[in-house]
Amino acid sequence: MKFSKIILSVFMMIMGGYVFAQKKAEKFEKLQIEMFPKAKEGFKQVYIQLPIAKNENDLKVEFFIGAEKMLDCNKHFLIGKVNSQDLQGWGYNYYEVESKGETGGTLMACPDQKLTKKFVYLQPETVRYNSKLPLVFYIPKDMEVRYRILRPDVMKKAVQK
Repeated sequence: MKFSKIILSVFMMIMGGYVFAQKKAEKFEKLQIEMFPKAKEGFKQVYIQLPIAKNENDLKVEFFIGAEKMLDCNKHFLIGKVNSQDLQGWGYNYYEVESKGETGGTLMACPDQKLTKKFVYLQPETVRYNSKLPLVFYIPKDMEVRYRILRPDVMKKAVQK
């Protein structure tokens, strides 16, 4: 009797984990990215798969393409640009980065000359949220893509003088 209770308990835990994993998997649609071109020499392909969300028309995605570098106290940015390309025959977009990894920045005097690790990036871009399509990027091998989801705030009324 004791053995059957243990077996039943283990079975219930396994089934519970399976159901939980299935529910978690349902929050994402399986994306196909095989139709996108292969990365060129010196570049890598990265993509963002967004989860299914309520009211996707209200959301935006802001992405940052950059690299971590040891920098001083100045405000720095990465020099280059992001080009949106059309995937011929599919109507999808993907993004190609033109950058050699060079940085620009302000010219403030940094009294301690201390360097700290910072994420410097190209001009961020904002695109519409769409969980059905991947955001595909071709970036230099030493860079990465970070993103955040922008959600609307409660509408507020301006103050009249």
